[in-house]
Amino acid sequence: MSENTLLIGSRGSHLAKAMVREFLAPLRTTHPDLTFKQRTIMTSGDKDRVSSLRALGKSLTSIFATQVEEALLRGDVDIAVHSLKDLPTTPTPGTLLAITPRREDPRDALTGTPFDQLPHGARIGTSSARRVAQLTHLRPDITTVPIRGNVPPRLRKAREMGLAGCLLASSGLRRLGLADEIGTDLDPDLYPPSPAQGILGIQIREADRHLIDLLAPLHDATAHAEATAERTLLAELHGGCSVPVGALARVTGDRLHLDAQVTAVDGTRAIRADTTGPADHAAELGKHLAHTLLDQGAEELLSQVRNTPPTT
Repeated sequence: MSENTLLIGSRGSHLAKAMVREFLAPLRTTHPDLTFKQRTIMTSGDKDRVSSLRALGKSLTSIFATQVEEALLRGDVDIAVHSLKDLPTTPTPGTLLAITPRREDPRDALTGTPFDQLPHGARIGTSSARRVAQLTHLRPDITTVPIRGNVPPRLRKAREMGLAGCLLASSGLRRLGLADEIGTDLDPDLYPPSPAQGILGIQIREADRHLIDLLAPLHDATAHAEATAERTLLAELHGGCSVPVGALARVTGDRLHLDAQVTAVDGTRAIRADTTGPADHAAELGKHLAHTLLDQGAEELLSQVRNTPPTT
């Protein structure tokens, strides 16, 4: 491959391809002398659309990132584009999170029926432990139905199954041009999203630090601070994609407000806390809030999840 060509790796889903397009558009303008080529990698989470996320994944190991990271480390691609919420909070040796681009809408979205019009006993599609727990906590009358796959097939399955809607990331729907499918963007004060939801994770090999300068124009300091606070909190709680932890950081000026919630998997209990401090101390704020949640009893809820055998 020519030294003027960079290979960009990602999952093969429609959403992953949309994220790569979003990432490459400003790069092609900034670096017209370079050629960027996309390569897609099939991950274990893409191959198995039946098993639950908990059955597929292990703590701190992402079913949606491992194969992409392996391709990066082999040299099959030069830059990996992830949804940052899919990346383990502990960096894979030999890799480096190079930059954090601007954040898209971090909220969860309910497709189909507007949330305030959901009838008693409505059926909602989601395979996310966090979303199930949060929804069950506030609306115990609602039945959640496991539904996985790429976003367009999930929307189609929901209609075929007669569901009132699906819970999905608002950012994913918007990136796919499917904002008109959104019935309600859920209030993050009630339904805090997955840590780093809506943010791209741009990963390189640790030995290729020279690429950071090339990518620097896309870096967003606000998104970086918010992601750092949320992911540090998740790491301190020893959480992963199968643990019902919601967190959202918001930067205003030089201050960062971090709000987080741990919810019992059956929705019977939720522990919530928040903190505010300097945005340049994002990691410290995330660590502090995690220990506040643990002091309030979050470990009991997290242990219940970890000790519950996954279903297929």
